[in-house]
Amino acid sequence: MRDVLTFILAGGKGERLDPLTRDRAKPAVPFGGIYRIVDFTLSNCVNSGLRRIFLLTQYKSFSLQRHILEGWNIYSNQLGEFIDVIPAQQRLSMDWYRGTADAIYQNLNVIQDYEPKLVLILAGDHVYKMDYRKLIEYHLNKGADMTVSCLQMPKSEAVNFGVVEVDKDNMVVGFQEKPQDPKTIPTAPQSIFGSMGIYLFNVEVLKNELKIDAAKTASDHDFGKNIIPQMVHKKLKVFAYDFAIENDHSTYWRDIGTRDAYYQANMDLVGEDPKFNLYEKIWPLRTYHHQYPPIRVMSVGNNHGSIINSLVGGGGVVEGGQVEHSVLSSNVYIKNKSKVLNSVLMEGVVVGEGVQVQNAIIDKEVVIPARTKIGFDPSLDRQRFVLTKSGIVIVAKKTSL
Repeated sequence: MRDVLTFILAGGKGERLDPLTRDRAKPAVPFGGIYRIVDFTLSNCVNSGLRRIFLLTQYKSFSLQRHILEGWNIYSNQLGEFIDVIPAQQRLSMDWYRGTADAIYQNLNVIQDYEPKLVLILAGDHVYKMDYRKLIEYHLNKGADMTVSCLQMPKSEAVNFGVVEVDKDNMVVGFQEKPQDPKTIPTAPQSIFGSMGIYLFNVEVLKNELKIDAAKTASDHDFGKNIIPQMVHKKLKVFAYDFAIENDHSTYWRDIGTRDAYYQANMDLVGEDPKFNLYEKIWPLRTYHHQYPPIRVMSVGNNHGSIINSLVGGGGVVEGGQVEHSVLSSNVYIKNKSKVLNSVLMEGVVVGEGVQVQNAIIDKEVVIPARTKIGFDPSLDRQRFVLTKSGIVIVAKKTSL
């Protein structure tokens, strides 16, 4: 694995996640109670034996950089291992990163310095488990110039993803961006291959294709839209890796690109049979842990504190209130006679006495006054907060109520 250099793209604005991304980059958004979104891609790297990792940042990157320094200083530089953050530097022009391919192009000097044989390019805003060693093995066995990891999806989902067109041997013969009439998989005519934004390149091929793309003024400088079609046109060996077949762990994968996707991915962690398992010992999920006291659940008079089908971070206090089917980060305080249902509460949220919250995302350090209701009256909620397309209420960080 020392011949592999890994880049994690973590520089997107994350505008579709506003207001959760007003003060932080999308990969730094808290998720699952104690994690940041980027922790899942980084955990995959560590568990796959990858030891040379660059995280490319750009917008609102301070909290992300701090998280990496505090929680991911786990490798030995003396052994040539690292997880390093590279901010956008305008090395080659006055432009910031103009697309996924341009982000790598502007860091070709790093690739030249480390002389890898393979370059693995990942997104920092996806939630999934994947052993990248199997992708690398597949790539080498196929003698590929590039391999793109794909997930089988129903044909109806094509409008939300980049669709990879393949032949019967899974060689890529085309790419469509969110098509209405997608090309389906030859062996599964009701399914498409959706791109997971995971690309593995032979290093010389990558350098050559990036230089060609950079010279095209009309290009979006994107791997899916531009680099893959460019390579297919030249008849280079581009293969699709079937994540659902090859992955030994869960085939769960979510792109946390929208507010509703973020909410649903959190809800996938709770309930009697969660869709995504955080507790596999063979595939530990790592993050930075602050020092917090244990969770405390207590009764006040006849009101019994309870937590049902939920995740609660350290330092949480449920004082005579009820938490059901929700994800609570650290240091959340639920006071007497309150109820939190189907919601995500981030660090430091205080839920006052007699409060009712449902179908909501409450960002950090919000204090909800006594007897407030959130998630019950869409008209009233829309006047005060942000509502997603599906009606989930979002209360921005440090909002005064």
